[in-house]
Amino acid sequence: MSKFWDFLLMPLGWILEKLTLLFGGNFALAIFFFTLILNVILIPLSMKTQKSSAAQARVKPKLDALKKKYGDDRQRYSMEMQKLYQQENVSMSGGCLPLLIRFPIMIGIYNVVLSPLKYIAGVSTETIEAAGKAVEAQFGKVGNNYLLQPAIINRIQNGELTGFDEIANKIKNLDFNFLGIDLTSKPTFNIDIIHHFEWNWMIPILAFAAAMISSIISIMVQKKVNPDAPNMKGMMLTMPLISLFLGFTVSAAAGFYWACSSLIAGGIQAVLQVAYGPGKIIAAEQLKQTHKRVLEENKLAAAAKNIPVED
Repeated sequence: MSKFWDFLLMPLGWILEKLTLLFGGNFALAIFFFTLILNVILIPLSMKTQKSSAAQARVKPKLDALKKKYGDDRQRYSMEMQKLYQQENVSMSGGCLPLLIRFPIMIGIYNVVLSPLKYIAGVSTETIEAAGKAVEAQFGKVGNNYLLQPAIINRIQNGELTGFDEIANKIKNLDFNFLGIDLTSKPTFNIDIIHHFEWNWMIPILAFAAAMISSIISIMVQKKVNPDAPNMKGMMLTMPLISLFLGFTVSAAAGFYWACSSLIAGGIQAVLQVAYGPGKIIAAEQLKQTHKRVLEENKLAAAAKNIPVED
């Protein structure tokens, strides 16, 4: 399994490294464009999901008829449903495959963003482990492995951890700030907001706002394109609240990535829904079938009169 992750993470890490160099060491800009590029690359998978949704919508009236016909006979309904899918050339798992492909990629991006020492600075695993032990020996446990590399960078840049000149030299030209917020720091929430407010709290809040905006746009577009789509209002708050909660458990870099991902992926999905949604696909298929049927009827009529017809 570790070889699989290495195979996945190395090219992702290479892209993030080159983008960071391109933007003069600006980590925040690199994360934004890193997320943008990968979401653009994944557009074909999103389009495949749209096609699968369109196919499901096309056969839905026939499925409803089967359900009404066979009632509570689930076994017969299942058999007839499979037969219908075969006749209509619809894959029952067509929408799942793109999600299965996207999931490890998104997990990979998350890991790369939280491993700047390895993938951007090019620090060896042995040196990172030694620095991690030194941080935990001096300042206590950092929590989990996802917090380790940001914590090392934070301590070295603040002058709290010394003796690791190799790391210090490799990160000295890297900028881990976003609008004055240190992305290597971990937002730690305190109920006493007045006395313990920290500016890095803005990152989880940004992730929450981005997820909320993305959810609202997605639901609005979905309802406009497909008024019969199931009500997704419950998801409108669920995902943003999850983003807000998780934003206080990891470094600010992860929260910033989630915010970028929500805005970019949500924007792309909204455009696809409007320009390439199930309704558009079904309409295009119906137009194509109508055109084909008209041509066939014209050919038959022309054949009866011995008149040649061009396609």
